[in-house]
Amino acid sequence: MVCNECPRRCGAKRDETTVGGVCLSPALPRIARAAPHYGEEPCISGEKGSGTVFFSGCQMHCAFCQNRDIARAEIGRAVTPERLTEIFLELQAKGALNLNLVTATHYTPLIPPAVRAARERGLTLPVVWNSSAYELPETLRLLEGTVDVYLPDFKYWSPELAARYSRAADYPERALAAIDEMLRQTGPAQIEDDELKRGTLIRHLVLPGQVAQAKAVMDWVAGEFEPGSVLFS
Repeated sequence: MVCNECPRRCGAKRDETTVGGVCLSPALPRIARAAPHYGEEPCISGEKGSGTVFFSGCQMHCAFCQNRDIARAEIGRAVTPERLTEIFLELQAKGALNLNLVTATHYTPLIPPAVRAARERGLTLPVVWNSSAYELPETLRLLEGTVDVYLPDFKYWSPELAARYSRAADYPERALAAIDEMLRQTGPAQIEDDELKRGTLIRHLVLPGQVAQAKAVMDWVAGEFEPGSVLFS
């Protein structure tokens, strides 16, 4: 398998279990944790918890990552696509509010078949794509019809900051294009009983000393989208 799923386009040659590329991942999906998670936004976690699948590996390698051992693929176990489908169904059986796929960009082609197989076996949960927004629109298009809710981080407005903390000077332009594609797929936010059923929720982490950057992101969201069309946290 040659992987060019993210903007790094590193062309990693990965087999089923041997890691490779910027994301340090094998071809088979490697899972660090799968369980109900209560730390997302209230409309995502609710009271039941979000059925979160943490995929090992990440293309960003942010200096401030809060899940470094997962992002650097230091923990996790490779599973077959069939086992991934079973994990999705097990999370639904535990009463999760949705199926929350965290940092799965490097496994994008494997996700629609696994979700489709789970739906054929009774999966009814909304599917959440929880990512850094450092993605390619053509890769995201593989998810159309599979993902109900996009949950992208908008990390940086400044290419200089993106280069300093994530070695990704092209991050702002990539994130803008990715979020446009996400919104094209989901349309306006749809909330029922305080739960986000469909739509896009953009998140931004205010870095120390970078309030101006945060304001730039907020100004962009306020100026780009009609009220209610996206959510922002």
